Amino acid sequence: MPKDDSKLVYSTDKTVIGKQKSAGRDLPATGGPSKSRTIVRLDRKGRGGKSVTVIEGLQLSVNECEKLLKQLKAKLGAGGTVKDGLIEIQGDHCGAIMDELVRIGHRPKRSGG
Repeated sequence: MPKDDSKLVYSTDKTVIGKQKSAGRDLPATGGPSKSRTIVRLDRKGRGGKSVTVIEGLQLSVNECEKLLKQLKAKLGAGGTVKDGLIEIQGDHCGAIMDELVRIGHRPKRSGG
């Protein structure tokens, strides 16, 4: 008799064994920080002409983003925030941020010249 939690839709065989999901199949293959595509860019749109360095593409949880932001703010002496998975740091700090990301194991790429 088939199990009630089986995902089987139709079968002509009366002795169907329910399929088991593999644990590794559902998880995306992130491969660590060195495999993720991190983009560092300077942005001024919608900020009254003020420059903000934006870090996007980090494959980090919200808590890890907050920890990284705290480290960057202390190192650069600037303010910043995490919005919609993006890290925003006040001012033009692209070079210093890229150096710091390389130091901790990410592969950042500069966007926008």
